[in-house]
Amino acid sequence: MRFWGAGYDVPVTVPNWPALLDELTSRFTADQGFSLATINLDHLVKLRSDPRFREAYGAQDMVVADGNPIVWLSRLAGHDVDLIPGSDAILPITRLAADHRRTIALVGSTEEALTGARTYLEREVPGARVVATIAPCMGFDPTGASADDVLARLEGAGADLAYLALGAPKQELFAAYGRRKLPSVGFVSIGAGLDFFAGTQVRAPRWVRAIAMEWVWRVLQHPRRMVPRYAKCGLILPAEAAHALALRIG
Repeated sequence: MRFWGAGYDVPVTVPNWPALLDELTSRFTADQGFSLATINLDHLVKLRSDPRFREAYGAQDMVVADGNPIVWLSRLAGHDVDLIPGSDAILPITRLAADHRRTIALVGSTEEALTGARTYLEREVPGARVVATIAPCMGFDPTGASADDVLARLEGAGADLAYLALGAPKQELFAAYGRRKLPSVGFVSIGAGLDFFAGTQVRAPRWVRAIAMEWVWRVLQHPRRMVPRYAKCGLILPAEAAHALALRIG
């Protein structure tokens, strides 16, 4: 499934969980780095106005569908894809990393959240090794000197895999930048997933997610931030639906 239109297209390159785990297994086995991003409606809004963001998405090795609207639009276009939120991908990827003796770094959020997430991952996944927790300073530039500092810390710690909880577009920009600088490291953009593990943010209950109403939960928790965001997402839905139909017909 490809979104948006000529010149700005972002493909979902990994359609389902088995394909994702197979690709990651191949990367770990071959000692190859990678960058993995998730695409959702908020990202599609940002892609319309941010050329750097479009370039960063174009540099990702893997893109998965994060959000039910992306899944629905993909099916409208005639392509069946799985819902793979970044938060849900952390534990399966961590188990795979542990099986292949790959070390992990946590980047973003706050020191408190990273410490809690580290404790959670090492408790839940036998063999998981978190070798670095890095909370970048305010004003973090994902492609500048502060990014180079984080990359130096990742390299010094011997990290093989880095979970990025920097928010869009910073995490995708940093992943694309880091992919070039440290080609043996895997960069995974996961949004608020580490905060959920640490308990510094509360994720919607499973039953709310099962009925595709997680967005309502987020609005109720953070109305000032989320209402404008989802309003912008709603505005692009007709164009995206039309594009999906055009892809199906074409």
